Amino acid sequence: MNASPAGPEGTVPATSADPAPGAAATASSGPAVGGVPQPVPPSPEVLSAEAAAGPAGPAGARGRITSVALVIGGIVSLQFGSSVAVLLFPRAGALGVVTLRLVVASLVLLVVCRPRVRGYTRGDWATVLAFGVALAGMNSLFYQAIDRIPLGAAVTLEFLGPLILSVATSRRRLSLLWAALALGGVVLLGREGFDGLNLAGAAFALAAGGLWAAYILLSARTGQRFPQADGLALAMTVAALLSLPLGIAGAGFALIDPVTVGLGAAVAMMSSVLPYTLELLALRKLPASGFAVMMSLEPAAAATAGFLVLHQALGWAEVLAIGLVVIASVGAVRSAGAHN
Repeated sequence: MNASPAGPEGTVPATSADPAPGAAATASSGPAVGGVPQPVPPSPEVLSAEAAAGPAGPAGARGRITSVALVIGGIVSLQFGSSVAVLLFPRAGALGVVTLRLVVASLVLLVVCRPRVRGYTRGDWATVLAFGVALAGMNSLFYQAIDRIPLGAAVTLEFLGPLILSVATSRRRLSLLWAALALGGVVLLGREGFDGLNLAGAAFALAAGGLWAAYILLSARTGQRFPQADGLALAMTVAALLSLPLGIAGAGFALIDPVTVGLGAAVAMMSSVLPYTLELLALRKLPASGFAVMMSLEPAAAATAGFLVLHQALGWAEVLAIGLVVIASVGAVRSAGAHN
């Protein structure tokens, strides 16, 4: 998951999730609109610099194209990182890989952000603790899912969490259409038989999606209480500490094997640190609504990564199902943006 943040599966995206287990939201994001956290308005210095550079014209267009490329790079990195994680499961197990990913990501963020720990209220710490719990749970459940079902199907099911959140927070009747399309995608995924997908794996993916929705809301709230990416660094540390006992119990001495640690660090960089950095840079020029629409491509990217790296071929029903969920997500986000 993105987890990106993100997205979906724990990925640490700049405005949404996992997955996953996206995304993650940037720790400087503002209130959520249609389930998508909106970035805090830029400072006067940033506005002055952008005005001097000229936001319109060829330079502005190049900036937007670059931002789109950065987002696509983050999505590709996240999903291929998840594919590498699956290859690592035989060495350390799903829980062991989650632990390696969260521990490495938290260490990198702590070194880069150097968050202060004084001057916060109990409410601030309660928020960051809840954010950390959501991160740990989202990543753990998503990795349990991709250990049992194809990556593309797992991300599609997980993506229903933020999609339902977006539909639920919208007051437009058109949202019912997007919900129906998403439901059609899930039904098509079951066409081959959810027993073929593995019921436990599907359940883990759906549960990860629920925590992805919680992650989106908590990331926006954390961004309101903590400066820069401090809240994200602290929440990632909480998630790493929560996953550590489970990882040790599941993987044992494999967690200190140099090869396993190296591969786990690669997963952390591909699935958390790199996507978060690319998406954070992209949001300087790309509106949050446009970013959220691009995040809707994650199920398709996951299916591609699963096919190329893990040789997980999909039938026509699964491909159509992923397409329906992508269309529903794009429609839901655009409807929410138009309404707001």
